[in-house]
Amino acid sequence: MSRLVYAIYGASGCGRSLMPVARQQLQRLGVSAEIYFIDDSLQEQQIVNGHIALNYQSFKNLNAAQKFVLIAIANSQIREKLANQLVMDGLQLWTVQADNVVMMDNIEIAEGAALSPFVSITSNIKIGKCFHANLYSYVEHDCIIGDYVTFAPGVKCNGNIHIEDHAYIGTGAVIKQGTPDRPLVIGKGAIVGMGAVVTKSVPAGVTVVGNPARILEKK
Repeated sequence: MSRLVYAIYGASGCGRSLMPVARQQLQRLGVSAEIYFIDDSLQEQQIVNGHIALNYQSFKNLNAAQKFVLIAIANSQIREKLANQLVMDGLQLWTVQADNVVMMDNIEIAEGAALSPFVSITSNIKIGKCFHANLYSYVEHDCIIGDYVTFAPGVKCNGNIHIEDHAYIGTGAVIKQGTPDRPLVIGKGAIVGMGAVVTKSVPAGVTVVGNPARILEKK
């Protein structure tokens, strides 16, 4: 049995946007295989944008030598929970990147990343598990990015920045560069709002908005 099967976990907007990228990747690699959607709300198979969509148990029961899964769910806590389940069940986290992603020198990216069209990752960068980089985002030199981090479209992550696990960086946000001896840090679980301009480190668990970015106080 040598059949390989692939899936995108999530058939909402994120998953449907990444499916063409996944198809491109398999074509680029010369791999002939079916790609499924996994959607746990389904009781029966459906067709979504020309692909079979089924629930996780049904996908797990497919007869195949290996199964590869990209988790296309923006909520990072759910992404981590699903990643742990997939690994426990013997499935492999799948990294998908668009044909025109720019990758430079000395980059380490852990498994399960989703790199959308027009993403750029420059040099001397380390990125953790299940990273999502949406359209037109970039990561500049000497950055360290943790696990389950999400970049919305158009994020500008400049050099010498450390982004901790589960941080979410909103559409069009700009993060000012740090320095080698004093990197700018986005704390664990922090949210950087859409269009924010981050000029200093952000504590864990807070939301920052505006230009310059400031902590959004809870009312």
